[in-house]
Amino acid sequence: MPSEESRDLYAILGVPRDASPEEVKKAYRKLVRQFHPDANPGDPDAEARFKSINLAYEILQDPQKRAAYDQYGRIGDMPPGGGHYGGFGPFGDIFGDIFESFFGSERGASRGPVRGENLEMSLSISLEDAFRGVEREVFVPRHETCGRCRGTGGEPGTDVKTCPYCRGTGQVETQQRTPFGTFVSVSQCSDCGGTGKKIEKKCSNCGGSGKSLTRHRVEVKVPPGVDSGTRLRVAGEGREGSAGGPPGDLFLSIRVDPHPVFERDRDDLHARIDLKYPQVVLGSSVEIPTLEGPEKIDIPPGTPGGKAIRIKGKGMPRLRGSGKGDLFAHVFIEVPRDLTERERALTEALAQEMKVPVQSAGFIDKIKQLFT
Repeated sequence: MPSEESRDLYAILGVPRDASPEEVKKAYRKLVRQFHPDANPGDPDAEARFKSINLAYEILQDPQKRAAYDQYGRIGDMPPGGGHYGGFGPFGDIFGDIFESFFGSERGASRGPVRGENLEMSLSISLEDAFRGVEREVFVPRHETCGRCRGTGGEPGTDVKTCPYCRGTGQVETQQRTPFGTFVSVSQCSDCGGTGKKIEKKCSNCGGSGKSLTRHRVEVKVPPGVDSGTRLRVAGEGREGSAGGPPGDLFLSIRVDPHPVFERDRDDLHARIDLKYPQVVLGSSVEIPTLEGPEKIDIPPGTPGGKAIRIKGKGMPRLRGSGKGDLFAHVFIEVPRDLTERERALTEALAQEMKVPVQSAGFIDKIKQLFT
């Protein structure tokens, strides 16, 4: 049973019953932007709300229709027959259409064009692809018009006739008399299964459905700057519509693979650079990797381990906006394990000069002698 709010056109737009035409229009424009299907792709609740908003505005923006609606209060609150408005009178089209849109048709249903469903797939790319942008070929499994029977469902060379029971509509009507008048209910034709056709021999490729599962090839342009979780919309590459309806859309959920050198933080990149002790003490000029090739940077004298050196504009392109993020090179100081005799002597001399207590080679030799 529909809620009271869903039956009240003023509640749908969020305006009082004495709202001016300007207030009605303002509320309508705000809600339409909020619940438009383009702003809420793949959200059936938003799509239903969008339809309700348009229906409500269609009535309330027209003075005559609004006056008629105000007289009866809510959708479905019609007088039970008799009088000038018995059987909905001159406003039958107005309220009949609203009643049908909100609560389903009781007067019959058209077999008009139906838009195809949206499809969603995942697409994995490298960090380099995300940096430069890439064109990819994806294969979408979807049901398309059968190439063998061309959508008729019948084996080529056999007859496909109109269902005599429903006369090709795929629906049957049943009339029911009530104290409120005669109502017509519509249901799917059981004789043809709602197709409106009687097939002499079903197509061997699609089994009579008129649709076959194919791997549909789609060329996709992935823009620079995408990140894991980015959702790309490819219009018209979803499932085929029915009865001449347009196809749905294809949505690609992007996953950027981990990189062996760089870690990503939104538009910024982070990388580790290993430097030797003299390089950070005395300063040096070193090459670091970037996604655009090696980049030479200066290491200031006395750079401590763990310091992050920022290289502007060497990060990821901004997906929404111009420019790029930054690259942060994190300094790690290499500690040599195996020293030559000269390297050890120089290191010991440096330690002595800096008055830093260390274990000399002579001390280590004495320790070894204790255990031999």
